[in-house]
Amino acid sequence: MRRPIFTLFILLLAATARAEPTKDLSLSELEQRLETIDTRLSQLARSTLRSGIGPIGYRSYVTTDATKPTWIEIDLPASVPIDEVVLVPAIWRDSQTDFRSDAFPKAFRILNEKGDVLADVQTSDKDLPRTAPLIVPTFGKSAAKIRIESEQLSPRAFDGRFLMQFSEVLVFSGAQNVALRRPVTSSRTWPYDNEEWQPRFLTDGSLPYLMHAAEGEQSVAYLSPVSTPHSVLPAPTIDLQQSVPISSIHLHLIDQSDTVPQGSPDGVGMPRELLIEGANQADFSDAQALLEVEIKSNYDLCPILMWNFPESRCRYIRLTALAPYLFHYRGQDLPRIGFAEIEVLSKGRNVAAGKPVHIDERLFDQYRPLTSLTDGRNLCGDILPMREWLKQLAERHDLETERPLVVAELKRHYKRQKSTVRLMSWLFGLAAAGIIIAVLIERNIRQRAIFRTRERIAADLHDELGANLHAIGMLGDLVEKSQKSPERLAKLIQRMRSITDRTGKAARYCVNMLEDKQRYVDIALNMRRTADRLTADLEHELSFEGESLLTQLSARKRIDLFLFYKECLANIIRHSGATHVTTRLSINPKQLELSITDNGSGLNGDIPPSLKRRARLLRGAVSTAPHAPSGTHITLLLHFRRRLRPVEQSKSHANR
Repeated sequence: MRRPIFTLFILLLAATARAEPTKDLSLSELEQRLETIDTRLSQLARSTLRSGIGPIGYRSYVTTDATKPTWIEIDLPASVPIDEVVLVPAIWRDSQTDFRSDAFPKAFRILNEKGDVLADVQTSDKDLPRTAPLIVPTFGKSAAKIRIESEQLSPRAFDGRFLMQFSEVLVFSGAQNVALRRPVTSSRTWPYDNEEWQPRFLTDGSLPYLMHAAEGEQSVAYLSPVSTPHSVLPAPTIDLQQSVPISSIHLHLIDQSDTVPQGSPDGVGMPRELLIEGANQADFSDAQALLEVEIKSNYDLCPILMWNFPESRCRYIRLTALAPYLFHYRGQDLPRIGFAEIEVLSKGRNVAAGKPVHIDERLFDQYRPLTSLTDGRNLCGDILPMREWLKQLAERHDLETERPLVVAELKRHYKRQKSTVRLMSWLFGLAAAGIIIAVLIERNIRQRAIFRTRERIAADLHDELGANLHAIGMLGDLVEKSQKSPERLAKLIQRMRSITDRTGKAARYCVNMLEDKQRYVDIALNMRRTADRLTADLEHELSFEGESLLTQLSARKRIDLFLFYKECLANIIRHSGATHVTTRLSINPKQLELSITDNGSGLNGDIPPSLKRRARLLRGAVSTAPHAPSGTHITLLLHFRRRLRPVEQSKSHANR
């Protein structure tokens, strides 16, 4: 007994998993799932509700306690294996959400006559509310009686009180509904005399749906003409073409027109008394009565009238209208008979499909052929087996419940995707703006680099070539004055030639300084040599502090620092008249300070432009101050963006 319940629980979990798409599904998987759902929905029977007057179903007594046990019991014809129990909800018109189930139990058990639990059902928000049937597998457990016992009732929409309602209960053993028109007992029935709510309506086969398959062409129902005289007894006969065991018959009543409201009550063409006979002889000499039907009111009518009867082997089936349906026409009540389809079932299979039908020729109607009675179609399309039809309606409910969840998840993905696209657009715009800005900055940097290069060449030419050009100019003046002294003129020209050669070498030297990164690697040595050469006639003191860090300066800085120092010495020699010069260079990991002091005549005004230019190329700050008792103190201060490493640490890194 535990195994069926456990299996049912697993199946319900699987159905829940199908009805709720996981958050882990990707966008393409969600789109594929939505396409699969829509494709399957187009293949399933439509959920079309019937209209008109008819039996509603079973209603229990009301209570204020949702946990009060309420039960119904169906007495089956024999102990048979039960495959599934189908519960069709009573349907209520909701003013807010259209149609929905009313007072369908939230939790219930299905038991057999021995008390064995065939199924224990706990519904969820995805199961209720619903209009479709709820299919409960019972896995072939045998039962002679079926009891449905509530564990938690639902409130009635009308007043909020608790009770249990069903439109129909079908119990399938194979393809046959073994609960059809079987006796029903209950714990406590609705006490008032309402014709539409009766225990017998729980198993009368009356469903709140119209069979509306997704496939198949329309078929207009057969209906005898209005000119039929009273002397003709309507009795269509079906030839099954071979003797087969039959145990059920389904009569599909004539479909009402598609107008709202419908033009006439249900049951047009359905005899008020009907005799169904079976025989193996064409003249019915061996006829046996299979079923006698009496229609007492509209509550005995529904779109599909179904009956089971003891199995009998027959070839011919005759339906005789003992009390025909009377159609009021031009002041007369004329007999008519008609059906949309007649199904004769042998072990759940319709053996009447496509078989010939015979009737009195006076009942022929060219617009409503007799073949419509066994063509397997109704006004909406194909006629499905009862169990398959209910299964498709239940599957449609599951998919229509899942579809909004998939759509909502898709919208969430699309919204996130849209946000991502918007963000990417902004990022692309910012990237494009950044590229444009970077290009402009790069162009500006290049222009500034060109300007600095020009400025640096100009500074270098000024520092290296200025004195030579000045000497050449002075020699030119002397040459002009010495034209009458050939010997002196030759010496002056020789000197000019020598200076010109040195000037050419100096020009090449200036260009090479911009390209040769190895020049002035040992800047301290170069500063000492230059000082010794330029200040040969002066007293000069040169000292270094942190000399080992100078090699970590870039080649460009070393060149500019050297030329700044050389320009300072040149200015002192040319303009100050000093006899003593002191130079001190101090460097640490954060900054470099170069100070040059002389005892000359001092500066008249601002810092020389050549020193300002060279300091700007170094990105340093130059300042001057008087030096007591006479002379000038020049200071160059450089701050490093990147700290220099002590030489010991540098060496240790190099060794690594």
